[in-house]
Amino acid sequence: MAQPIDMGDHALAQLRYIRQTMEKTGAFTAVPGWGGFWMGLTAVGATWLAARQGSEAGWFGVWVAEMGLAVTIGVLAIWRKTHHGDRSLFSAPGRRFFLSFAPPVAAGAVLSAVLYRQHMVGVLPGLWLLLYGAGVMTAGAFSVRVVPLMGLCFMALGGAALASPAELGNSFLAAGFGGLHMGFGLWIARRYGG
Repeated sequence: MAQPIDMGDHALAQLRYIRQTMEKTGAFTAVPGWGGFWMGLTAVGATWLAARQGSEAGWFGVWVAEMGLAVTIGVLAIWRKTHHGDRSLFSAPGRRFFLSFAPPVAAGAVLSAVLYRQHMVGVLPGLWLLLYGAGVMTAGAFSVRVVPLMGLCFMALGGAALASPAELGNSFLAAGFGGLHMGFGLWIARRYGG
């Protein structure tokens, strides 16, 4: 005579399967609205500080420090949102999000070092906006709908910066890393939570 199936174990196995399937197909919803807003606010401050530097090295140093600060704010805000939302940062959508975001940003870092050494800092604002936008747009395919739109806006601003005189670079950085982050950050916070 066959042993009866324990319904509790069977139900748990089914729930585990459903959760894993949903996780694989779900969206990465931990994009931080308030984190984006704060990243934008620090970028506005960096714009002001960078404009007052008397050398390329000083200007570049301010923006590299700002990028470090923005990454810190972003990582902490994502961690906080996943922690409070009982979600995993390392879920399948989270991994796809970061694996899509990282290559354009890494390319931007390498190109920044090369262009800085060649004294071609005038193209950096457009390059940063364009590649950051590409990262946000590709990663946004695994997130909520507004994220790819934000990436597209960054890319458009980066293209405009590359087509404009280098003296306008700080203004484009303020509009992108400042204005777009604050605007989309508030939108994401309001529609999708913190």
